[in-house]
Amino acid sequence: MSVTSEDYYEALGVPRDASAEDIRRAYRSLARRYHPDINKEPGAEDRFKEISEAYEVLRDPEKRARYDRFGARSDPGAGGAGGFGGFDGGEDFGGVSFDVGGGDFSDLFDQLFSRRGAGRGSSSEGFSMRGGDLEAVLDLALTEAAAGGRRWLSIDGRSVEVDIPRGVRDGQLIRIPGQGAPGTGGGPPGDLILRIRLRPHPDFRVEGGDLYTDLPVAPWEAALGAEVPVPTLDGTARVKVPAGSSCGRRLRLRGQGLPGNAQAPPGDLYAVVTIQVPKRLTKRERELFHQLADDSKFDPRKRR
Repeated sequence: MSVTSEDYYEALGVPRDASAEDIRRAYRSLARRYHPDINKEPGAEDRFKEISEAYEVLRDPEKRARYDRFGARSDPGAGGAGGFGGFDGGEDFGGVSFDVGGGDFSDLFDQLFSRRGAGRGSSSEGFSMRGGDLEAVLDLALTEAAAGGRRWLSIDGRSVEVDIPRGVRDGQLIRIPGQGAPGTGGGPPGDLILRIRLRPHPDFRVEGGDLYTDLPVAPWEAALGAEVPVPTLDGTARVKVPAGSSCGRRLRLRGQGLPGNAQAPPGDLYAVVTIQVPKRLTKRERELFHQLADDSKFDPRKRR
C-alpha cells in the first residue's frame, strides 16, 4: 500500500516555496528521527515511509513541478502516489533515494548504516548503525608533545592506547579508529577523536611549531654584543647577541622549536632580547653609569 499523505510539503514540514536545500535539510532531519532502526515507537516506520515518498518527489525538479501542477494523484495508473512511486508494504528500503550533503539516499547509509542483507520482510531489517565518534581533550606538557610516544588513557572506564606523533601541535586532532561509541544492531563502533591542548610552560610560549623565550641580557651585553646561553626543549644552546641589540630583538635558532612530523615541518626557537638592569648598584657601578651618562651623546627618545 502506498503512503497516502495529503500534502508532500506538509509531510516534510516545509512551505510550498521551500528551496531545494530547505527540503533536503528537512528530510535529513526527519529521516534520522523516524528511521525504524533508530525509532521503535509505533507509527515511526509509516512516518519514515511518508516523508521518504514526499522527498522522492520534491527533490526532483520535474516530479516536483508535476506535483505542484496536478497534485499527488495526477496519474493513478502510474503506480504509487500519482506516478511518483511509493512503498510496497513488503519491500525493504534498498531502492529509496536519499539526498544528504549533495549526495543521495545511499550517502546517508554510507554515513550511518551498513548493509547486512537485502531480504524482504521488515523494512528495517538488513541495516546496522555505526556508533558515534567520541571527542576528548588531551592535555600534554610541552616536552611530552615534543617527544611523542605511546600513552594509555582512560576513556569511559576503559583503557585506550594512543600513539602521539612526535612534535604534535596545539589543537591538532588525533583520530583513533574503533574507539568511539559502540554501534547498534551489530554496527561498527565510531572513532575516538582527541584534540591536543598544550599546557603552559614556564620558559616557552608556543605559536604553531615555533617557540619563544625571553633572553635577559645586561646593558653592556646588549651594547657591546655577547654570547649567552639560551634554554631549549632538550637542554641549553648558546646564541650571539649582536652589538647594539635593543629590547624585543628576536634571535632565531633554526630547528630548535617543536620537532617536525607528517603534518608539519620543524619549528624554530626565538630568543627575545630583554635588557635587565641591576636593582641595586654598587658604588663603582654607580660611578661608571654616571660617567657613561656624562660622556654619551645617545638619546633613545630622539627620532633617527
